[in-house]
Amino acid sequence: MAQYGQLGTDAIVASTGQTFSPASSSATMKNRIINGAMTIDQRNAGGSLSATNAVVYSVDRFYTLQSISSSKFTAQQSSIAPAGFSNSLVLTSSSAYSVGSTDYMILRQAVEGLNIADLNWGSANAKTVTLSFWVRSSLTGTFGGVLKNNASNRSYPFTYTISAANTWEQKSITVAGDTTGTWLTTNGIGLRVQFSLGAG
Repeated sequence: MAQYGQLGTDAIVASTGQTFSPASSSATMKNRIINGAMTIDQRNAGGSLSATNAVVYSVDRFYTLQSISSSKFTAQQSSIAPAGFSNSLVLTSSSAYSVGSTDYMILRQAVEGLNIADLNWGSANAKTVTLSFWVRSSLTGTFGGVLKNNASNRSYPFTYTISAANTWEQKSITVAGDTTGTWLTTNGIGLRVQFSLGAG
C-alpha cells in the first residue's frame, strides 16, 4: 500500500525522515515528531499488526485507526527505506474495499502540547511550519492527510502527489500557523499529524 520514511516540518518530524517544524526559527527544536525515522519498535519488534477500530501502535509513537471493525490494512516496521535512513513503516492493504461515506483508515501521531507551545498557534504570532516526509507506494495519484487540534475543530487538510510507483519521493507541505482556535500547550494533545489511507 504505502511506506512512510521520515516525516516532519520545521516544527514536526514523523516517519523515516519525517519532520514537522517551524519554517524559520533555527534556535528552537526542529523536529516535533518523535521516532520520525521509524527506528524504534519496542512493542512489536518488527511484527505485522492489523489495524482495528481501536488504536493500534505500530512503531513507537505512530498508531493506526479505522472505522471498520474488520482489518483493512496492516502496519509493520521495514528495512526498506530512503537513502540515508535504515527503516520505514510499511502499510499494506489486506483486501479490496470500497470506502463508505463515513469510513476512515488512518496513520497518526499525536504531538504533546508542550512540544508545540512555541508555535503560538491560536494567536496573532502563529508560526508557519513545514511537514516533510518520504513516501513510496505501489499506487500513483493524489493522497491526503491533515494537521488538526485536540478538539478536532481546527484543521489543515493537505494533499500530495505520488508520481512514480515503487519509488521513494520526498514531499513537503508548508502550513501557515493558525491564528485562531485552541491548540493545547499542556501535556495534552496539541496537534495530530494524520495520513489518510482512505476516507469517505
